[in-house]
Amino acid sequence: MNIGSFTPADVERLTAHWKDVPWRLLPERDLAPALHIALDEVLTERIAQLQSPPTLRFWRWSSPAVIIGRCQSIANEVDLAAAKSRGVGIVRRMTGGGAMFVQPHGAITYSLILPEVLLEGLSLRQSYEVCDAWVVTGLRDLGIDCHYVPINDIACAAGKIGGAAQARRRGVVLHHTTLAYAMESAEMLNVLRLGRVKLKDKGVASAAKVVAPLNRQTSTAREVIAEHLLNAFQVRYGGTVGELTPEEHNEAQALVETKYGNPAWTNEFE
Repeated sequence: MNIGSFTPADVERLTAHWKDVPWRLLPERDLAPALHIALDEVLTERIAQLQSPPTLRFWRWSSPAVIIGRCQSIANEVDLAAAKSRGVGIVRRMTGGGAMFVQPHGAITYSLILPEVLLEGLSLRQSYEVCDAWVVTGLRDLGIDCHYVPINDIACAAGKIGGAAQARRRGVVLHHTTLAYAMESAEMLNVLRLGRVKLKDKGVASAAKVVAPLNRQTSTAREVIAEHLLNAFQVRYGGTVGELTPEEHNEAQALVETKYGNPAWTNEFE
């Protein structure tokens, strides 16, 4: 069965050279949403400067949040009163795309940060498919129905499972994806303004799609799925399990203070 437009043999051929890369594999770590977002920028820059190796990093959200796309209006996307009353933070990321409502128990998120040369010859659309193909295969190994949907979704027959976004800087691709493991639909619709009238005539709108979380297909625990996916990548492409360095963590914390936790950045399109 094809991943999307590519067959498994196509993906194997297109990523064969990934096996020669000294991947660093970072298991889930419980961190604040703004710090996770900052780490993506820090690691992208450090990889560009050859200070860190290409990295697969799994996240674990320490608190609920709405993660806003780079060019979105918060007023259009978030019911601010509902978010505040529920303790839901708001963080603007460096990549485009739509708003995501994430909860610690309900999401599996990972970042794949790699030199752009590893995707040489692929269109932007094809790069999304290739960067998530190992995940589609890994989920299928668990008996989960899923496939790639252009340009940036992983879905099943019942709806969307997850979505990806990318940014490219100085020869490095940041590709990050969030999969819905469990979804409290009423809570999400209270916090996100999906389908409501726009309050501001600017910003990129989120697409309203039916979400089909993984726990509707499997009783496997969220943490077990995340660990399985990391192991599936390692079996396929190699790599060494490691951890963030103190320098990376400190740089990300500083970036939270100056950017991702700064209202000037968060409210840029208001």
